[in-house]
Amino acid sequence: MQATSYTYDPDTRCGSVLLDDGTPVAFDADAFDAGGLRLLRSGQRVRIETEGSGAELRITLVTLQTF
Repeated sequence: MQATSYTYDPDTRCGSVLLDDGTPVAFDADAFDAGGLRLLRSGQRVRIETEGSGAELRITLVTLQTF
């Protein structure tokens, strides 16, 4: 699934993305670390992997979108 980086705190490695429908979804340091990234800027297009749905939706991986 694709999303857009919305917030990111380099100290905690946590942040949030906006899904294409505008829904914000938070991610934790484990999801950020799983993607192997070192930095994330607001507005970057990212690929995410999730589990659960609705209010239980959880991001398990954040990485840069490649074409």
